[in-house]
Amino acid sequence: MLRRILAPSRYIMIIPVVGMLLCSVALTLYEVIVLVLGTVNTIRKLVRTSPIARAASIGVIMAVATQPSVKGEVMERITRVGVDLAKNVMQVHAVDGAERVVARKAISRERFVNWFANLEPCLVAMEACGGAHYWARKLRALGHDVRLIPPQFAAPYRKGGPHVKNDAQDAEAICEAASRPQMRFVPIKSPAQQSVLVLHRMRTGFVEERTALVNRLRGLLAEFGVFLPQGIGSLHKHFVDRLEDGSNELAGPARQALMRGWVQCQVLDQEIAWLDKQIAEHAVHDEQAQRCMEVCGVGPLTASAAVATVVNARQFKNGRQMAAWIGTVPRQNSSGGKQRLGRITRQGNDYLRTLLYQGARSAILTAPRRVDRLSRWIVQLQARIGYYKTLVAVANKHARILWAVLAKGEKFDPSHVNGVPRVVNRATDM
Repeated sequence: MLRRILAPSRYIMIIPVVGMLLCSVALTLYEVIVLVLGTVNTIRKLVRTSPIARAASIGVIMAVATQPSVKGEVMERITRVGVDLAKNVMQVHAVDGAERVVARKAISRERFVNWFANLEPCLVAMEACGGAHYWARKLRALGHDVRLIPPQFAAPYRKGGPHVKNDAQDAEAICEAASRPQMRFVPIKSPAQQSVLVLHRMRTGFVEERTALVNRLRGLLAEFGVFLPQGIGSLHKHFVDRLEDGSNELAGPARQALMRGWVQCQVLDQEIAWLDKQIAEHAVHDEQAQRCMEVCGVGPLTASAAVATVVNARQFKNGRQMAAWIGTVPRQNSSGGKQRLGRITRQGNDYLRTLLYQGARSAILTAPRRVDRLSRWIVQLQARIGYYKTLVAVANKHARILWAVLAKGEKFDPSHVNGVPRVVNRATDM
């Protein structure tokens, strides 16, 4: 057995392997010797140099000595992170104080909070989209400075513009937009404020479903020569009688299907009534909403929605900024010192703007019977520029008054309303 192992043919196969190992060991020893000699020479030179040059050289050596071996780069402290939120995977883009990219990766929803928990407190920017307020509260609890950016403000910073869009580009754009000193951010809503808005969103959905169902019932009845006036009130008054009329051409199954639609409409009425009651209770028990309801034309719906939507009215410099945020100001196309005003912008919160329009209708309807200064202004304005422009002007006025009530914490005083406002005829158009 021993002779087989030490046969001459075996030596020929072992010699190259042993030679390669010896060469590797010799090369490694050579590199170590060169490194040691180079360090010694560097230290000798430091002894003969001035104190300033010696300190600078020591700083360079220490920087190299502390440099990690990950990709040959020094990992700096993260100072700003841009986050592109999504349902399952979040994209982050992190930079250090020198605006160098430190991290650019996708993180699952399960590991998202843990990843930020391992970071030192820094600025975290996210788009104000679905779920942003929840994640903002979570990260703020970890000590981070969280900012929410409107999507339209972050889009111009995306490389490639609208033609190149992906999660990584969006996160980088958000991170870059957050560094601008004049950037405007969205205040983070509390769970209580979001809970109130849930009531409003559910009510809006039920109202839309009921409107679609009523139109569907009226359209189907019209196919058989049964015509009903417009409006939910007329449907409640005439639907059952017209459906049970034996002179129409409705068959048995069709009559039953329409009756089920009518029952569903009544169920939606009950749900909307319950939500109206909950919203009214919130408006009655909220101090800010009570002050808002003192304005003529502002009811529980508008007051509750304004308090829950406008987190901090002091973020607006004045009432005009809040009116512009809602979208009740004229669109500008000015250049060369010439001012051109067009239709209203209709940007911002559609729901709050719709409620202001509905409140303005009520204020215009009751203005002739009131003697306060605001009502006299409404009557004079309607006689001068017409109903629809007055409608938008009153909604704009209500937005400014609500800002004063919410920002200053004062009660509404009709005597402080300007009786001779400057109104541009082309400023509004319904």
